[in-house]
Amino acid sequence: MRYCLLFYLVFFYLIKSQAQSETQTDSINKSLFSKALETGYLETKYFNFDLRYLVKYNQYEGFRTGIGGITNSNLSEVLRFEGYTVYGFKDDEFKYSFGTGVRLAKKTKTWLNINYTDDLQETGSSNFLTDQRMFQLFEPRLINIELFHKHITKAVSLEHQLTPKILTETQFALSKIEPKYDYNYNHETLGAYANYKLSLLTFSTQLSLFSKFKQTHSGIVETKSGFPKFAIQYTKSFSNFLKSDFGFSKLDFRAIQQFKHKKDAITEFVLTSGLANGDIPITHTYHAYPNNVNKATILQRFSVAGTNSFETMYFNEFYSDKFATLQMKHKLSPLILSPWLKPEIVFIYRYALGNMDNINRHENISFGTLDKGYSEAGLEINRLFFGFGLSFAYRHGIYHLPAFEDNVAFKFTFNLNLKR
Repeated sequence: MRYCLLFYLVFFYLIKSQAQSETQTDSINKSLFSKALETGYLETKYFNFDLRYLVKYNQYEGFRTGIGGITNSNLSEVLRFEGYTVYGFKDDEFKYSFGTGVRLAKKTKTWLNINYTDDLQETGSSNFLTDQRMFQLFEPRLINIELFHKHITKAVSLEHQLTPKILTETQFALSKIEPKYDYNYNHETLGAYANYKLSLLTFSTQLSLFSKFKQTHSGIVETKSGFPKFAIQYTKSFSNFLKSDFGFSKLDFRAIQQFKHKKDAITEFVLTSGLANGDIPITHTYHAYPNNVNKATILQRFSVAGTNSFETMYFNEFYSDKFATLQMKHKLSPLILSPWLKPEIVFIYRYALGNMDNINRHENISFGTLDKGYSEAGLEINRLFFGFGLSFAYRHGIYHLPAFEDNVAFKFTFNLNLKR
């Protein structure tokens, strides 16, 4: 983790120094680096390199490095190609993905996509198809993740802007799943499965009902972000269809509300929930985005806090097939101590509730449920140095642990504003 942090710190320092050294000229390099930091792409004439694949670190792969990207409109406005290849030094394996997309309608940003992926995914993670691509120079939680499952996935998807305020994506995927840890799903009639196949149909919708949009030559663009924002996603796995082993369904929901106050103070509420029914293996259940490593002392657990993760919840401590989380943050106005030191103080409260049916079907893995309600409160002091700050969180309530230090999380934060 130290080497990973050092890499990103040096990388950002060099880019920032490059930009600052050219403030007197409208140089090509400054524009190139600034845009790369803001969008996550290093753009060339026909191909945009994706900085997400440059270097990462996690407990299973160790350092993960590679190259990837997507063709741009200079090559074609109606056809795009994308892909990546990465290598994990600890597991000594290559992962890759490639695909293509055809634009069916410019005005509504309608794209038909086909992809093939051979990669890892964190067990218990759940993402919305319609989430906009979020670039993070540094992904804090990734460093400490241990449980991954390999998936070989063939997918076809359709992106469509139903209205300026409603974005949809539909995907059908065939996946071969191989957990990279000792695990069996014991089906009540078919027996135990270490590996399995799934056929998944997913409908995802993002509602930005209070945002403002305009039509441009490149399509619909959001000009003002309004709240609340909603995301809804339904997933259906079909048993005995195209050799699929299990049948289950998932319904996911997320709501985000922000209130902006004077002098850049912000209050934010994020409600996330998920409900799964049927024969669902642990790989496709839910966790509450824990971010605390299973080590003895506070200093050994010292790492980097996530953006919307439970800092005192230990990795692999809880899994659910039905859950809800509520996260509340209040950011005070920045403290202007000097032209270069403007720390931000953020008060945080997080709550999670969940449960799981048929927990005995998940073999060779031990975990608890969130049926009694999990609570933590925290304080962040952000942007002290190069986007780094400090975080303190405390676990309280029914899941409070006997030893005081086991309830405490003390970490770095990393909040870098990439816009210039």
